[in-house]
Amino acid sequence: MVVSVLEEMRIRSLGVIEDAVVEFSPGFTAVTGETGAGKTMVVTSLGLLLGGRADPALVRIGAKAAVVEGRITLGRDSPAAVRAEEAGAELDDGALLISRTVSAEGRSRAHVGGRSVPVGLLGELADDLVAVHGQTDQQGLLRPARQREALDRYAGDAVAVPLAKYGAAYRRLREVAGELDELTTRARERSQEADLIRFGIGEVADAEPLPGEDTELAAEAERLGHAEALASAAAVAHAALAGNPEDPEGNDANTLVSGAQRALEAVRAHDPALAALAERIGEIGILVGDVAQELAGYSDDLDADPLRLAAVEERRAVLSHLTRKYGSDIDGVLAWAEQSAARLGELEGDDERIAELTGERDALRAELGDLAQALSDARTEAADRFAAAVTAELAELAMPHARVGVAIRQTADPEGIQVGGQLVAFGATGADEVELQLAPHPGAPARPIAKGASGGELSRVMLAVEVVFAGSDPVPTYLFDEVDAGVGGKAAVEVGRRLARLARTAQVVVVTHLPQVAAFADRQLLVEKTNDGSVTRSGVTVLEGEDRVRELSRMLAGLEDSELGRAHAEELLAAARATS
Repeated sequence: MVVSVLEEMRIRSLGVIEDAVVEFSPGFTAVTGETGAGKTMVVTSLGLLLGGRADPALVRIGAKAAVVEGRITLGRDSPAAVRAEEAGAELDDGALLISRTVSAEGRSRAHVGGRSVPVGLLGELADDLVAVHGQTDQQGLLRPARQREALDRYAGDAVAVPLAKYGAAYRRLREVAGELDELTTRARERSQEADLIRFGIGEVADAEPLPGEDTELAAEAERLGHAEALASAAAVAHAALAGNPEDPEGNDANTLVSGAQRALEAVRAHDPALAALAERIGEIGILVGDVAQELAGYSDDLDADPLRLAAVEERRAVLSHLTRKYGSDIDGVLAWAEQSAARLGELEGDDERIAELTGERDALRAELGDLAQALSDARTEAADRFAAAVTAELAELAMPHARVGVAIRQTADPEGIQVGGQLVAFGATGADEVELQLAPHPGAPARPIAKGASGGELSRVMLAVEVVFAGSDPVPTYLFDEVDAGVGGKAAVEVGRRLARLARTAQVVVVTHLPQVAAFADRQLLVEKTNDGSVTRSGVTVLEGEDRVRELSRMLAGLEDSELGRAHAEELLAAARATS
């Protein structure tokens, strides 16, 4: 099985770094250099490869873009390799190539295995590849919420499973409570809305309108209002088509068309063209006869009754009243009535719905109480193991008498959920408040870590916590960014020894200013600027032999060629080799 290893990283035009290649050891790599030399850019570069925020201010002045490329060896069946291949990436001889480009304008691009991918994919891969532990994480661990998150992560599935169930029930409770609040606080408005809907539906029902009735009545009213003119026009048209019995000359259309047809029929045998015209004239005669007959029937059927006209106008007034209030026409009014009946059913069912939601709310609160108790039990069990693990780490870091504890408690709240026989406050992650505490020596009271430790002690406590977390993280590479700040002397030696021990089972990269830590590294990288203030391709070098002694001497005494510093550096290296 191939273990995932961060092999190297190339950085171009990022901060003070113009062009540099960083080669990592499979074990313990220490990154050192003068303050301001660009060590933090190594951490920043790795952060970009892991999908971190792209800040255009990171781009080197005068450059169009900053580019970071990384090469990571992966097992073919590792989760990161599987996810990358799903995105279309290809492994290069068992290694995954990742690149991130940030333009001076702020645009960001990412490539994995030769394929352009969303930046979010880098973050997904990072979850399985690298865990970053830095000073920012230390400060975050001083916050109670972060401490609770850290404990939950350490506990694993024992907390994750009930927490997922709790979260789903909590979200549903919020939805139910919101709907209940709306139903109860807006009861008056909803009652008024129901009354208005009932009145409107009653008006429509009383009128009993038919689909399209308003259009039909408008046409009938127009016809009745002009009955005399319509009858006169129909009579004149009928006479023009069918003839007038009192007109002996027969100048009507039917007589004229018949005459035209007879004239053509007499000669149709001599020319097919005239024969065709004769047939068409015959068709005209038939059409004229049909229209004349319909005109005669129209006049007979035309109703000029004033009483009918009055009834139509009265009905139209009733329908017009409805269309002014409920729709643009009668079809719209009927649609409004149908929709409003459904809405009225919702409003009239409020009491039943309130009872239903109240029952669901009470059941959810009871379920949350049970899940919160399960969460509290799991956290308590994990807290004991976590505290013991951190205390053991502190013993390795020259704090043999210190004791770390994890306090888990709830706050009473009459509006809360029942946990352990009492009503307590609760939130999205349960009812527990988690607090890391430290008793630095026997007899000292346990106090919150932010108040119970000196600067150096706090750094060691935080490092111990980070190492314990690293042991529970399912990732093969850990980056520690100056988590040894505030530590010196013998404690610093123990920090270096502890990180070297962690590197036996995982890849460890440490950005440090302590020679006692760097001495334990399998590989030491020196970051240094050129005279113009930039870090070039040759500005990140692997230190070996005398060069490493010189750098450790500088870190110890501030003077590379100090005999005393060199002797101390050689002693540190020898001691580190002897205990590694």
